[in-house]
Amino acid sequence: MELRHLRYFKVVAETLSFTKAAQQLHIAQPPLSRQIIQLEEQLGTALLLRERPLRLTEAGHYFHKQVCALLEQLESVSDNTRRIGQGQRQWLGIGFAPSTLYGALPDLIRALREDPELELGLSEMTTLEQIEALKSGRIDIGFGRLHVEDPGIAQQVLAQDRLVAVLPSGHPLAGQPVHLAQLASAAFVLYPAQPRPSYADHVLGLFAAQGVALQVSQWANEMQTAIGLVAAGLGVTLVPATVQQQHRTDVDYAPVLDAHAVSPIILSARASDVSPLVRHCIDWLGQRGQ
Repeated sequence: MELRHLRYFKVVAETLSFTKAAQQLHIAQPPLSRQIIQLEEQLGTALLLRERPLRLTEAGHYFHKQVCALLEQLESVSDNTRRIGQGQRQWLGIGFAPSTLYGALPDLIRALREDPELELGLSEMTTLEQIEALKSGRIDIGFGRLHVEDPGIAQQVLAQDRLVAVLPSGHPLAGQPVHLAQLASAAFVLYPAQPRPSYADHVLGLFAAQGVALQVSQWANEMQTAIGLVAAGLGVTLVPATVQQQHRTDVDYAPVLDAHAVSPIILSARASDVSPLVRHCIDWLGQRGQ
């Protein structure tokens, strides 16, 4: 499937006439008809009822709506790319681990969006994915929770989040401060399962430092999935304290007393990046104390 197939189909769907569509597209009618047939063959379904007048099938109506959205997005991307290349707009790519959205990052995004000449690209990704995206230029800054030893990457700890235990509702330890040792015998839900190393290894390391090996009852890919599995009674987990802002009613939280039971929010950027926009973000976060 090529871009021309989408553009041709959009015009045919809106004119409901191969003759009129061919005239608008400045091509002959037979090749236009063949292009639409090729598109239908690739999709494995009919998009048009070739009657008089021409009509869209149900699949055709759906496909037309999606094609319009895709072409509009492509036009916007093309326009912004052109303007960025001509120096009329700036672009900033931000990668973030989901749990960092409970800190200052939403405020930073809101502040950046106030600039009408700035195009933001937001991508949810793990810290390791952020590092690769920084190196390839797909993002400019990343917000994660892992320290990475890489000479091409500069990292800065923005905050140290205290950890809290997430417990099934009604758990005997709910609502009271606990030590890691009190959780060591519990079944644990850990996340993410992949890629590694990850936040899961950070949690395992906290207990390993006390000579304890956790019993992992279930692995999850996302924090929200892990919390949901705790609510279902599959075990307990550790999350940054800021996550309590969700106010879920099907789990309880217990603050962890151990001084080293923290999880950092770490900003990553290319070590060689001297972009004023990246520096502005770092300075803005510094002024906020995060």
